[in-house]
Amino acid sequence: MVSLIMGLKGSGKTKKLVDMVREAVNDCPGDVVCIEKERKLTYDIPYQARLIDAGTYDIGSYEFLKGLICGIHAGNYDITHFFIDNFYKMVGDKSSEALCKFISWLDAFAAAENIDFVISISVDPDTVPEELKKYII
Repeated sequence: MVSLIMGLKGSGKTKKLVDMVREAVNDCPGDVVCIEKERKLTYDIPYQARLIDAGTYDIGSYEFLKGLICGIHAGNYDITHFFIDNFYKMVGDKSSEALCKFISWLDAFAAAENIDFVISISVDPDTVPEELKKYII
């Protein structure tokens, strides 16, 4: 399952994501991974969640991010949740078309591997394409 937390800067997206990470760590039997651009969440999320600083990998593209997600999963099949904060800070292409294509791939990957993905994106939810609105929480 893919869930998107969308809103403009300062709307509480990261706080909601952190609360969801805590809930997943406390309530789910599998492993939890949180990917962020910088190490701002180090003291906010529980130590049981694996925090990955994506800034050290210079992601830049959706293909690189797909490879990172697949590689992390290949190394640990016990992952039940992926959380990605500040999504647009990691990828260069901020077009709706590229985002829709990535979310479509991610939804199929999530279903095939039984993983929940939660992504925070700084964008006005009223401006996203209709096909993405079903993922907004």
